[in-house]
Amino acid sequence: MHSAPLCQAPASEIRSPRSVFPRGAVDCHAHVCGPAAQYPYAQERIYTPPDASLEDYRSLLRMLGVDRAVLVQPSVYGTDNRALIDALKTDSTHLRGVAVLPIDSKMVKDKELEQLHAVGVRGLRCNLVDVADPSGSLPIEALTSLALRIAPLGWHLELLMHVNAYPQLASIFAHFPVDLVFGHFGYCHAKHGIHNAGFQGLLSLMKEQRAWVKMTGPYRISAQSAAASKTGAIADLYADMRPFNDAVIAANAKQLVWGSDWPHVMVKNTMPHDADLCDLFGDWVSDAHLRETILVDNPAMLYDFS
Repeated sequence: MHSAPLCQAPASEIRSPRSVFPRGAVDCHAHVCGPAAQYPYAQERIYTPPDASLEDYRSLLRMLGVDRAVLVQPSVYGTDNRALIDALKTDSTHLRGVAVLPIDSKMVKDKELEQLHAVGVRGLRCNLVDVADPSGSLPIEALTSLALRIAPLGWHLELLMHVNAYPQLASIFAHFPVDLVFGHFGYCHAKHGIHNAGFQGLLSLMKEQRAWVKMTGPYRISAQSAAASKTGAIADLYADMRPFNDAVIAANAKQLVWGSDWPHVMVKNTMPHDADLCDLFGDWVSDAHLRETILVDNPAMLYDFS
């Protein structure tokens, strides 16, 4: 039996953020994992998450004061979307989903797409983190074929990829047939800086309304940990990621959404607290109108919320 290392559980401390999110706010990036006894993980996974149930997640949303959510298929399930589908079926009003299907569009059946749409799926996720090679190539033909299959449904394609590895990012996706969503600020580590060609390409795609960015997981690409703040002030948390935050806002704030990234799988340093992540967003996005745009208006459009 395959054994992948167990990763940390999310912080258990019950603590609400100081920042008050507007009514109708959406957490656009969270995962439901388990129960493993009911929804077994894929053998080829690279980590094993502790059970992070829908009930646990709903408790978190109440603690944070967030009304709606987008559940994203975690990599530990591969293309087995059963846990995601069952979660979405519990609440068609407040939940939407992003599924994972084979990148080979010939393996994707129309009936499967229709069934996923019916339960609230509005996009597909492709994990390309381990695909990049020194030439910065992408499986663009396969991605385009898959995108053409989902275009009639009005779905988007979410990419988990290090944009810094693709200096020609803007030209590669210049004529892509569906909206693109890039997770974790484009997954460009802070050490590369905002002037990196790939990150600049992402900003160009945002300006042209071809790409959305998820303001998620700053702890995944910061050189700091949650324990690194010298003053304890929220403003000092992951401070090396602040320029990336400001850059995507300046590029096009109407192409941004926010997410918690709960239950923060595979965090190898200090586990962040979700209340602190909410407060960090409130500190980095201080204008109330802009917060409502990112937290309410943008995700309502992208994920087809009423």
